[in-house]
Amino acid sequence: MAEPRIPPPIAMLAELTHRCPLACPYCSNPLELASKDTELSTETWGRVFREAAALGVLQLHLSGGEPAARRDLEELVVRAREAGLYTNLITSGVGLTRARLEALEAAGLDHIQLSVQGVRAEIADRIGGYKGGFARKMELAEHIAELGFPLTLNAVMHRHNLDDLPETLDLALRLGARRIEVACVQFQGWALRNRAALQPSREQVERAKRVVAEARKSRAGRLVIDFVPPDYFADFPKACMGGWGSTGLNVAPDGTVLPCHAAQTIPGLEFQSVATEALADIWYRGPAFMAFRGTDWMPELCRSCDRRDVDFGGCRCQAMALTGDPAATDPVCRKSPQRARLDAIVAAEADYDVPPSFIYRRLRGPVPA
Repeated sequence: MAEPRIPPPIAMLAELTHRCPLACPYCSNPLELASKDTELSTETWGRVFREAAALGVLQLHLSGGEPAARRDLEELVVRAREAGLYTNLITSGVGLTRARLEALEAAGLDHIQLSVQGVRAEIADRIGGYKGGFARKMELAEHIAELGFPLTLNAVMHRHNLDDLPETLDLALRLGARRIEVACVQFQGWALRNRAALQPSREQVERAKRVVAEARKSRAGRLVIDFVPPDYFADFPKACMGGWGSTGLNVAPDGTVLPCHAAQTIPGLEFQSVATEALADIWYRGPAFMAFRGTDWMPELCRSCDRRDVDFGGCRCQAMALTGDPAATDPVCRKSPQRARLDAIVAAEADYDVPPSFIYRRLRGPVPA
């Protein structure tokens, strides 16, 4: 029986595959990607969707990698709809065609979230490491609009495209998006290797905040703008995942269930798999979910802080990446004894006149501009 103090999850991210045609330097997937032969089968995913719905999940986000790399994507949407889940496809758009969109519509897909790496082919293709990728995305966006899918644009922002934020917001309106997620890079996974190349300047960040504030007024009623500012420039950490093990869960391509996307960067956590355990058991009693759930794990600085129930201690994966201790106070917090170290990182990386070259996800060296 579930403990009353633990609410059921609202959303589940189903990472169907780690396969992807792009080579984004900001990729947040783990350094060790799941191979195709370890991916869950159609039948197993169908069972997981039913278990998720029974657990209380309402929203299912189909992600990757590139979920269109799964030939059974349409069938997976059917299984999710049969389970009663609202389905959102998170896609690069590369690999999708109008015919496949029509098949997904027939399968019952509810929503599409399309990623963009820039507002012009020159920069978008360089960042994505895929020549012609921007043109294919724009063509797909036209098909999405023609078929009437609700569209969210996901724009991952960093040093190389943050100055194009006004044009990015304009692009969202032109493509018929109802919502845009302006998501500044979070330095986990592969993105951490490219931190120096991606780190924006403080001036860029402050300008972006002003642009978003003005756009929310001028575009009210036409475009919802979600803004995820860079953690490193904040005074206090965000409530990562709304608190560890409190609102959502991720299922990796091989069935490993995670409290957050980057949880596997934390050594010593015991992860369970839907291949051998029921999803409800993992959510309510899984050791990885219990590790940082609630407040007992917190250092005294966090436990006695008046923001304890606001940011829930911040990001455990970020604490691990920056201090080597996942139970440490998130260094983003101005009260953290590690904050000076973070400020030094920002000062060193944001002051490059010419940032380092990208280290691409799939390639051994930089892709020529």
